[in-house]
Amino acid sequence: MTATIIWTIAAITILGIVLAVVLYLVANKFKVEEDPRIDEVEKVMPGANCGGCGFAGCRAFAQSCVEAANLDNNYCPVGGNEVMKKVAAVLGLEVHEKAPMVAVVRCNGTCANRPVVNDYDGLKSCKVKAALYSGDTGCFYGCLGCGDCVSACQFGAISMDPETGLPVVDEEKCTACGACVKACPKKIIELRNKGPKNRRVFVSCVNMEKGAAARKACSSACIGCGKCAKACPFDAITVEHNVAYIDFNKCRLCRKCVVECPTGAIHDVNFPAPAPKPDKQAPKPAAKPVTPASAPAAAASPQTEASSAVKPVKPADARPAAKPEVEKKEE
Repeated sequence: MTATIIWTIAAITILGIVLAVVLYLVANKFKVEEDPRIDEVEKVMPGANCGGCGFAGCRAFAQSCVEAANLDNNYCPVGGNEVMKKVAAVLGLEVHEKAPMVAVVRCNGTCANRPVVNDYDGLKSCKVKAALYSGDTGCFYGCLGCGDCVSACQFGAISMDPETGLPVVDEEKCTACGACVKACPKKIIELRNKGPKNRRVFVSCVNMEKGAAARKACSSACIGCGKCAKACPFDAITVEHNVAYIDFNKCRLCRKCVVECPTGAIHDVNFPAPAPKPDKQAPKPAAKPVTPASAPAAAASPQTEASSAVKPVKPADARPAAKPEVEKKEE
């Protein structure tokens, strides 16, 4: 019995050693050489692993940068231009700066603008709600208000406003990773350029219904009238499928479209408040010219009255008296 146990242990030990040697030889045979620069690039990455770059994580993005001939198609939205400069320095490549972007909610269907027509009593998820029916209001395209975008954001940049029922983006925290864009089933969140001084103009509506139907569902919906496109001097606005869209690459922030929009669907962000218009005072009536007939007699002073009373008035035919002739004495 003891011999059997010893031979069993010895056989298992020998088998383990043989298998370990085989695995070692196979690992060396099929070993994949990895570029050490991948580790260097990964070190300068923010480590968010958010997927905003289009890859599974920061390491996959680092590997793509190492294998690429240039960095034109690779960009880390979380790290921005500063991180991309470090990546370029590691790889010895050039990188072009890109304008910073921010998430924008293209829906103005607040509780006041979009009345509720039914009550949803189910799982609080925009994805589930969109699969079941159009939503609580008459607008099929608007925000569903369950906050899937809030749950998807890893940086705490989005919150739901209880008064309006719409998501609000904190542009200071937003990294433009695009997670909220992917999470929204209605596609009302878009990444746009922050713009100079963080100012931007966009159409806050995606309703593709015709004007009357869109206005019935939401009082601030875009009705596709095209007035904004006609007013834009830079051809930055197009109207397709009954809704206007502003190209942020062409927009020069003149805000002429904001004034022309009849429903207030176009929003301008971070612009200074317009100066109050000065009150126009009514013009004073012009003074009537004083004529001699209507002019009142001026009050005369006592000296003037006295002098006028003493001064004699000469008659019209009065002549000066002749000087008396001097009589010559007779001699």
